[in-house]
Amino acid sequence: MSKLACLLLLALLSISMVATTVMAKESQYHLDSGNYGPGSLKSYQCPSQCTRRCSRTQYRKPCMFFCQKCCAKCLCVPPGYYGNKSVCPCYNNWKTKRGGPKCP
Repeated sequence: MSKLACLLLLALLSISMVATTVMAKESQYHLDSGNYGPGSLKSYQCPSQCTRRCSRTQYRKPCMFFCQKCCAKCLCVPPGYYGNKSVCPCYNNWKTKRGGPKCP
């Protein structure tokens, strides 16, 4: 009986460690890696980075359109799904005719 309890406890511990590792890998903020900033991307990387950036919005088509337009010009897409635009000044400062943000 005690062997079964130890085995069950060990299994639960293993599952929690795996879950923690997966959550850490999926974290939206990886600013320490230095993969962000002006000119940090090549043009062929824009679609995948914009897919990541726009993955949690309900307005996916306009988000993808403007993100790819901004990425092509700035060669940068901020980390995460929202915000963090200060990492990419070009992306952050590009405005619409009305003065709103052009890049999602």
